[in-house]
Amino acid sequence: MAKAVGLLEVLGYSVALAAMNQACKAADVHIEAMDCNNPASGDNASIPVVIQVKFTGNVSDVRIALDVARAEACKYIADEEVVTRLISHQAPGLEKLLSIGKVKLP
Repeated sequence: MAKAVGLLEVLGYSVALAAMNQACKAADVHIEAMDCNNPASGDNASIPVVIQVKFTGNVSDVRIALDVARAEACKYIADEEVVTRLISHQAPGLEKLLSIGKVKLP
């Protein structure tokens, strides 16, 4: 059975860590990879790095994790700087892309 995929994108590495710390405590999800990029606003961004976290679990756990992660991230940054997406059913081959990321996980 294919797992659901959650995507969290925020400004700031510490914001991503705080958000996913709470998300992983609230729901049974597994972090697959983290990626970092420059923000679209470049040097004008309040925080100069965008972090995307890819994680998996069943649909209800991923939904809970996304809600908790958004709430935690919004303690530090504006709501419009937080992007969450739920992919309830993975397309074939997507699992190969999930583990790709610039940030190495332990």
